[in-house]
Amino acid sequence: MNATPSTGPSSSTEAASATRVAIVTGGSRGIGGAVSRKLAQDGLAVVVNYAHDAAVAEGTVAAITADGGRAIAVQGDVADENAVAALFDQAEKEFGGVDAVVNSAGRLALSPIADLDLTVLDAVYRTNIRGTFVVARQAARRLRAGGSFVGFSTSVVGTQFPAYGAYAASKGAVEAMTLILARELRGRDITVNTVAPGPTATDLFLEGKTDEEIDRLAKIPPLERLGTPEDIAHVVAFLTSPQGHWVNGQILRANGGMV
Repeated sequence: MNATPSTGPSSSTEAASATRVAIVTGGSRGIGGAVSRKLAQDGLAVVVNYAHDAAVAEGTVAAITADGGRAIAVQGDVADENAVAALFDQAEKEFGGVDAVVNSAGRLALSPIADLDLTVLDAVYRTNIRGTFVVARQAARRLRAGGSFVGFSTSVVGTQFPAYGAYAASKGAVEAMTLILARELRGRDITVNTVAPGPTATDLFLEGKTDEEIDRLAKIPPLERLGTPEDIAHVVAFLTSPQGHWVNGQILRANGGMV
């Protein structure tokens, strides 16, 4: 577990107590990176969690601090309970507490069910199911009143495209726990929601697809385009804001109108 400190203004006890703080897992690139930047623009101090690529995470932190925000990068596997506990420890040490947790770390694998490598299945489940539970467990214990937990699913849970069996099944588990966790946090003034993006133009989504496949998927929503990471980041920013605090226990399919 390594932390890269912000190059922005140093924190003080007084400043930390007045600043809302977000942890964004998988927060260095793609949708997670857009969420990190958006929350920082909205005035939150951001802990950018990443799994492997320190350079990309440091680049996201540098972009945030160059724009006047506050951020640190912290490495850790979301499925490792000790690493996640240390992630929350680092957030509390640097910024004084945690007000929003966005679990955007995820793993995608495409295969027909008949041909699925069970080792791949185990890896997908470890990140997407175990990782969500590990992060949610710490969030439930340590979020401050007025806080929010946002998980990530996929609109493929509803569209049920071929080859997405393992991925959709793992994200179905995330959806199943959403309202349960919201109810378990009754009386804490903490919301729990899950965002389920449709096709979104990230490296993870675009990898391995032909131009024809991408064009076909882009035309499925009535808006006839792929989503952008920024589209999803705006949804997350609303859910973690005071203005979005009446939304609780919901699955939001941010997908441009796909069924």
